[in-house]
Amino acid sequence: MPSEPIIHGMPYFPGRAAGRLHTRPDSLTGQHIALITPGDIRHITGLPAGFLIVEPTPFSHAMITLLGLGIPTVLIEAGQAQALQTGMPVGIDGMTGEIGINAGIPARHAPSPRQRRPGARLNTVDGTRVRLLASVRSAAAARQAAAAGASGIGLVRSEFLSPQDGTIPDADFYRRSFRDLLDAAAPLPVTVRLLDLAADKLPAWLPPTPRLGEPLGLQGVRLYHTRPIQQVIRDQLTALAELADTHSIRLLLPFIVRLEELQCWQTMARRRLPDSVRIGAMAETLAAVLDIPHLLDSADFVAIGCNDLMQAVFSADRDEPVLRHYLDPYAPVLFRLFRQIAASAGERLERIQLCGVLAQIQGVLPVLLGLGYRNFSVDAPFIPHLADTIAGISLSDCEALAADICTARTTQQSLEILQLDSQRHPPYLA
Repeated sequence: MPSEPIIHGMPYFPGRAAGRLHTRPDSLTGQHIALITPGDIRHITGLPAGFLIVEPTPFSHAMITLLGLGIPTVLIEAGQAQALQTGMPVGIDGMTGEIGINAGIPARHAPSPRQRRPGARLNTVDGTRVRLLASVRSAAAARQAAAAGASGIGLVRSEFLSPQDGTIPDADFYRRSFRDLLDAAAPLPVTVRLLDLAADKLPAWLPPTPRLGEPLGLQGVRLYHTRPIQQVIRDQLTALAELADTHSIRLLLPFIVRLEELQCWQTMARRRLPDSVRIGAMAETLAAVLDIPHLLDSADFVAIGCNDLMQAVFSADRDEPVLRHYLDPYAPVLFRLFRQIAASAGERLERIQLCGVLAQIQGVLPVLLGLGYRNFSVDAPFIPHLADTIAGISLSDCEALAADICTARTTQQSLEILQLDSQRHPPYLA
């Protein structure tokens, strides 16, 4: 390691980078390490060599946008940022969380992840198949996912497909947008999530609506009876129905809480789609995941939205910085919940995919594999790194690890079991 002072942050996106510290989100270049807050992310212009995020919200919509860039990133607290000044040379390691002050890249042998063919079979050391799908929001991201070796597109965030002039999208717009994305992903299968709005991803064409997109407000299918969203949903389905003859498509209904909701919107979608399109439910609340067996009776598949589920489990808005420490990816109770979900699904667990940031957090993927999960939809730049993790571990080791984590009582105990340095992964409520 370099002799210069080292700050220990939390790893977020792997890779190493060095540059001069830049404390504004604008005018970034490859010579910079950007020191910004989650609120600055929407104002980024240019791409730096690396990011340092102060007072981060790891599961927020803003941070998900950042992950899609595939740039080395380390998360730090405000007190740690006080030691950093504009213009100083800084080196960061997004795998270990180390930040070298007045230094180059921290010394560490870091081989590049192996390149894999699109859709190539991925197995653990002892031959268990795992599918790494990609969550995307554009044709460019779909193309990146295919190049990264994704097994498929597990989630298209269709709310980010919107006309540049701010007009309401119609069937012609979606026909073009979906076709571009499907062609970019080919020959991979693609799962399209119908419009799913949140407070910080509201399109220009949508009029102000109270409680729209709030964590406990109007989102997902709860908005599908309202105008103009009702017509937008119909136009999305019209476009997908026309494209289903030439592309492998699945449909995902967002923010399903009750079985009655699933049956209602599944019936609506089925009337407009050919039988070849499988229809799934996105389970993002405690009510939904605790009713997984009944959802699986009706849906062709279920996608668990881990970001929103954690928000529900810990009763903390994932976009609110002051609550960020409550969303704890190492809390044993979280994994006991996933163990319960897996047990209730039984042999149908293969029809469940996990979406969101959780599987990308350091040390978490082997635990989820040990609990029985085999399908993950992640940000495309993570796929080569996670694929290397999977190819280097055995299922028996994962199962033993998961059993130990589920018997732990505290986050600190989880970190010790995972052999993660608490300096880099501080207990969230310490």
